[in-house]
Formats: sequence, C-alpha cells, structure tokens
Amino acid sequence: MGRFITLLILLSVPMLAADRKTLDITFIDTEGGQATLLVTPSGESLLVDAGFPGNNGRDSDRIVAAAKKAGLTKIDYLLVTHYHLDHVGGVPEFAAKFPVGTVIDHGENTETGRQGAALQEAYQKVIASGAKRLTVKPGDVLPLKDIRVEVVTARGERITKPLSGGGQRNPLCGQEARRDNDPTENARSIGVLITFGKFRFVDLGDLTWNKELDISCPDHLIGPVDLYLTTHHGFDQSGPAAIVHGLKPRVAIMNNGAKKGGSPQVWKIVSSSPGLQDLWQLHYSIAGGKEANTAEERIANVEEKCQGFGIEVQADKNRTFTVTNLRNGQKETYKP
Repeated sequence: MGRFITLLILLSVPMLAADRKTLDITFIDTEGGQATLLVTPSGESLLVDAGFPGNNGRDSDRIVAAAKKAGLTKIDYLLVTHYHLDHVGGVPEFAAKFPVGTVIDHGENTETGRQGAALQEAYQKVIASGAKRLTVKPGDVLPLKDIRVEVVTARGERITKPLSGGGQRNPLCGQEARRDNDPTENARSIGVLITFGKFRFVDLGDLTWNKELDISCPDHLIGPVDLYLTTHHGFDQSGPAAIVHGLKPRVAIMNNGAKKGGSPQVWKIVSSSPGLQDLWQLHYSIAGGKEANTAEERIANVEEKCQGFGIEVQADKNRTFTVTNLRNGQKETYKP
C-alpha cells in the first residue's frame, strides 16, 4: 500500500527541467482560439497566444494549469501572432495570474476600429506592468537556447530567402487562384518555424490564403516539417494545398472549435497531404460531420460542451515524437 501511495505522489509531481529531455508542446483548448505552450529541455518556455478573455477566466485558467503541470513558475516568452480577440484577448487575464517575462509581437495593431483599439490598450497595460517587449520581423530568430525559432512572416511581410530545408520548386503553384487581399490582422500574423535538432514544427497563426501562397510559390520557402498546426483553425480562408502539401507534414494538429474552423475543404486538403500519417483535432467539427473529422480517438473534445481537453506532443532531436490525447490517453509515437 505504501509503495502504491508513493507511486501516485511521483505521478502527480510536475516535470522538472533536469528530468526533461524532449521538447514538450501542449495544444491547449481555447474553444477555437489559440494557446500553444512549448517547454524546452532546459525549462525555457514559449507560449504562443493566450486564447479568449472572459468566460470566467476559462482560457487563462487552462493555460495556467498546463504551465504548472509542466513545472513552470513563469512564462519566459509570450508570442502574440496577431491582434484578434481569440489570440491576444486572453493575454491580460493570463499575465495577471502567471508571470510573463517578454512579450513578442509584430508592432502596433493595424486594425484601428473600436475593438482593435481596446485590444491594443489592454495589451499595452501588460507591457506597462513590467513585461519586456520584443518586436520582430521576418528573418529574426527568437532568443531561446535549446530550440531555433525563426520568424517566417510578420506584419504582412515574409522571408525572401528559403529556410534550411526549404527552397524546393513547388509543382502545385498556379493550380489555386489568388483571392482578394485580406486587410485584417490575420494576414499580418507572425508565423514561425521551430526546430529542435532535426525535428521541425510550423505555426503560421491565422495567416490567410494569398500570404500562404507568397511563401510557398514558386518555391516553398519553408519545406517539409514533422508537425504542422493547421493555419487559422482550419478555416477555408487559409490552407491552400500549395503550402500544406509542400510542408509534407508527418502529423497535423487542428486547433478548431466545435463550430469554429474545421472546414471540410481544409480538412480534405490536410488529410490528403503526401506522407501524412495522422491528423489530430482539438474538437469534433460539427461542419465536418462524418466525412471530414478524424477518428474519435484522435479528437480531444468530442462534444460541443466539453471539459477543455488538450493535446500533448513530446519530441526528441532525432524526429521521433509522441502525440497524446489528454481526454482518453490515446497515444501514438511517430518515428522518422
């Protein structure tokens, strides 16, 4: 009995930096927003976005819980991909509950309407309260030690030269028409490629169609990745085959909500990507129905009114990584 109790105590203890040998990524459910937590082997942390505000502190509480589970006492870097409610809106609430060292953004909000101004004002208060600010542009590399975080897009601009592993001529270019230019903050999203040894993970925020074509045609400037967070929650304003199939992800994570994102058109593009082994989703997509949802064991939340389960990834430098569904413990390991 005593041995059993000791085991339970050990299982409940947060992971310490000295015990961690992998890059740990948690895709936190913010009901169709974004909050992705990365923790490096040395214990440095990067949080990408902080979900929505309000809802009785729902999203900020979920992020705090994930951070504590990872053994963190602060967030070293909080990257704001763009100034929309479901990405930056939760930053002030989270920063009031958990220390943040440096916030990273693309500059001032380009949307000057009432909501944009309110979001900017609340965000500025976080900076005024003591967080440092780092404004980035394409080509910049974030100052983390164990991982390389390269800025691919920011404020409507993109890198002009291919990243290491990119530069391949893209045969899909010209098959998908360009659309009307997107004037919103989505098109100004910070997109990053994160490299840990040979493991590559890409997150392009809510980047939209034309901007994605710009970084994938005529040459794909990013190249193949191991893990892909579907752009823009799986909305069909984003995700042309030219970029997705050029990324050739081994695994994709869709951070959709039950009624947000998860477009059947995007789902089909991602699921047909060459070399894709699995697609995992944060939510069952009501719009997708039976035809455009992954298998239930790889969906973190199968009901619209859910408990907010997330998805965890543990990756090593040799491109082996494990994905775990926190709802049911379903786990898959992918080897190169």
